[in-house]
Amino acid sequence: MDPLDRVVKPKTKRAKRFLEKREPKLNENTKNAMLIRGGNANLTVTEVLKDIYAVKKPFAVLYKRKNITRPFEDQTSLEFFSKKSDCSLFLFGSHNKKRPNNLIIGRMFDYHVLDMIELGVERFVSLKDVKNSKCPEGTKPMLIFAGDMFDVNEEYRRLKSLLIDFFRGPTVPSIRLAGLEYVLHFTAVDGKIYMRSYKVLLKKSGCKIPRIELEEMGPSLDLVMRRTHLASDDLYKLSLKQPKALKPKKKKNISHDVFGTTYGRIHMQKQDLSKLQTRKMKGLKKRPAEKLAEDDGATAKKSKSA
Repeated sequence: MDPLDRVVKPKTKRAKRFLEKREPKLNENTKNAMLIRGGNANLTVTEVLKDIYAVKKPFAVLYKRKNITRPFEDQTSLEFFSKKSDCSLFLFGSHNKKRPNNLIIGRMFDYHVLDMIELGVERFVSLKDVKNSKCPEGTKPMLIFAGDMFDVNEEYRRLKSLLIDFFRGPTVPSIRLAGLEYVLHFTAVDGKIYMRSYKVLLKKSGCKIPRIELEEMGPSLDLVMRRTHLASDDLYKLSLKQPKALKPKKKKNISHDVFGTTYGRIHMQKQDLSKLQTRKMKGLKKRPAEKLAEDDGATAKKSKSA
């Protein structure tokens, strides 16, 4: 029997809790990200990883030691770190003469690399360089994507999905107005991706709806797309598959419109509207001639039936 296929039984309560945490769940935990420095990472790449870690906290793990690996050639080390730290997202930073200031963003499926995209940093403004107030740790950002390329090009479409996965944060049941205080804006134009982050300021407007102002907070990145490693369509569909227990059960004769209003259809027997009781008014009373015509018609029907 292969030792990797044997069933591992926990010997302590701590080990049992650890294994239960790793088990598949109907509602998965918030995705964690690992940020890894390559063996030849320079100061710019290191600062980028630190700032992304500050934005992503507490759902991130920063590896401070340098790791000599090339994700596009060998992915075993990334998969090992993913299983060790229970992270399904990663950001790898490196620097060399051929690909300066290099970032590789990607995600895992079943502890194997699903897809990853290589980005080059052409301009970088750190959190420290912008002397403004910052958002508290763990703030869920609002994500805005501008540019037709995110909807037209397949690589940019997959990059958009990857960025949403990376920065979306925890799933929340409700949102309060004061919690909308952080914006991440991505713009794709002329073959470049511009990442900007803003703090939302709610100003007085004289009415219930406040006046919105955006204040640049950092980090700010100008990126260019380089290499890509995209999953096949079949594997990508498999990664998006949801368990049957989470799918909502369809109810007959009930529909919803775009505003969330529920409409129900009721099946009733055919009603005789001639016997419907209406409001008694002088204008609705039958005239003597109408009553006489009805009585004649009724007597004629009776004589025919007889």
